[in-house]
Amino acid sequence: MNDIWEAYAIAYARHDRPASENFIGGDPHDGPMPLNYYVWVLKNGEKTIVIDTGFDQRGAELRGRTIVRPVDQGLDALGVDRNAVDDVIVTHMHYDHAGNEGLFPNARFHLQDCEMNFATGRCMCHAGANHPYEIEDVVKMVRRVYEGNVQFHDGDTSFLPGISLHHIGGHSRGLQAVRVKTKRGYVVIASDTTHHYAHIQSRRVFPSVDSVSDVLLGYDRLMELADGDINRIVPGHDPLVSTLYPSMSDATGDWIVRLNEPPAPMPT
Repeated sequence: MNDIWEAYAIAYARHDRPASENFIGGDPHDGPMPLNYYVWVLKNGEKTIVIDTGFDQRGAELRGRTIVRPVDQGLDALGVDRNAVDDVIVTHMHYDHAGNEGLFPNARFHLQDCEMNFATGRCMCHAGANHPYEIEDVVKMVRRVYEGNVQFHDGDTSFLPGISLHHIGGHSRGLQAVRVKTKRGYVVIASDTTHHYAHIQSRRVFPSVDSVSDVLLGYDRLMELADGDINRIVPGHDPLVSTLYPSMSDATGDWIVRLNEPPAPMPT
């Protein structure tokens, strides 16, 4: 199999909020610091891999988020046949990464053992731990397990030629990042191991967290996976991803961008 992949980020939703809501301890400047919500697609001419499934309108209404364009529209724009997708990587099971019931009816879902253990275990007795999870999404994942449609991973895994999974944790017990080989070298789709570039740059932590120390150690691991180049790290929620990377086409603008192309310089 070809080990060079095209990589795309689809920005499907948004939440406007101040910076104080994005850091433990707040932020002294407290200007606007919105979140974008992404799913990611990898293609190599032979196979298509989807990373995370996002949330639908129901999920948006439950959490007060705004869907800009539904995930399925982004997949259609990329020419992805959802019925033909065999593998979906779930970075973690929070509502914004594991929703959209039925979007990939024939896929096998890949997640870390410890994420399923966490999302269905004793910590979910506490509102502070279970808040980022949507119970119906968790129940559906359990059903997939019983249907034989989940493959579990225990730590770092060579997934396919040019793609590897890396358990980092911190934000969620079983959070995993995805390292993918592209024509510009390796790119690390960080998901929520760093929400914004500002988190890894400042070594500060997003308030929704399982282990602060694991988040901080995770920043070091991200830089290692990215060969020390922050331009090879793709944060999970930063609107800068949509502006720094080139668009898939003039028609998609900042809705769908190419991660296998170099980004523009980051603003200082």
